[in-house]
Amino acid sequence: MNRRQFLASAAAGMLVTPALARGAGAQEGPFRIKYYPVASATGPHDVTPAPDGTIWFTGQRNGTLGRLDPRDGSFKLVDLGKGAAPHNVIIGPDGAPWVTEGGQNAIARVDPGDHKVALFRLPEQAAYANLNTAVFDKSGIYWFTGNSGIYGRLDPKSGDITVFRAPRGPGPYGITVTPKGDVWYASLAGDHITKIDTVSGDALMVPPPKPGVGPRRIWSDSKGLLWVSFWHSGEVGRFDPGTKTWKVWSLPKSKEGCYAVYVDDKDKVWLSDWPANAIVRFDPVTEKFESFPSDRRRSDVRQMLGRSGELWGAESGTDRLVVIRD
Repeated sequence: MNRRQFLASAAAGMLVTPALARGAGAQEGPFRIKYYPVASATGPHDVTPAPDGTIWFTGQRNGTLGRLDPRDGSFKLVDLGKGAAPHNVIIGPDGAPWVTEGGQNAIARVDPGDHKVALFRLPEQAAYANLNTAVFDKSGIYWFTGNSGIYGRLDPKSGDITVFRAPRGPGPYGITVTPKGDVWYASLAGDHITKIDTVSGDALMVPPPKPGVGPRRIWSDSKGLLWVSFWHSGEVGRFDPGTKTWKVWSLPKSKEGCYAVYVDDKDKVWLSDWPANAIVRFDPVTEKFESFPSDRRRSDVRQMLGRSGELWGAESGTDRLVVIRD
């Protein structure tokens, strides 16, 4: 347990009509974009919808975990501790937000009721893991990545943490779990994706369709197909673990800078295109893209997550959260 400081602030959400760059074919829209400003210098990095309708987000610049109420745009910030620099947040099976807290080299659990912070510190051999993202597998085990060259697991019941050295060293970044329960992560610097054996912890490395694409984030669709954002090439790749084959599509505008990827409950693929300053929706059936540019410069959407009818993103460059609703 560590010190907590509870902060409160409020801001009205801003409704903006998006400029859409649409591909041919029928659209499921119309889509609506709404922005929610948070405290200046928060640097929201990752977001996750909570069961009660609120949205949790990490404040990487000010070391906080935030909770936004979309009904009125109000938000509250919880101080995660001295030197905190949180990256990812997800909701655990217990309904609480779990955070990769890189500043303190720990996994943080924040009680959704009283906002008490519990820290699970990484072992000494994983000093400065540069923690990135995490998922819960079907057994309730928390798997996480560290960009310095590790991946690991935490048993929330016992608090035990096991850390593994990643193949090719630095680079582990995005992570996902498939409907079957398989856990995969993407390695940006290592230029590959990896399947983790959730029993032994061993890693099976899979190369990308061509060298140098820089897999950054990864997400499974409902069929267990893996969608990967290629940072260096401005593409999205789909890997089929069954046939061990790739298929790749280029972003409509950019030749680099594909950062976030998320697959919604309709198996539509959402990506963030940094050079185009836009969130992009890709339909695997029609193979068409639809672009939702931000209304401000350098929005820098680093991560996205959603629930039925809503796509949420964190605009780290503008200190806002964004939602796209259909």
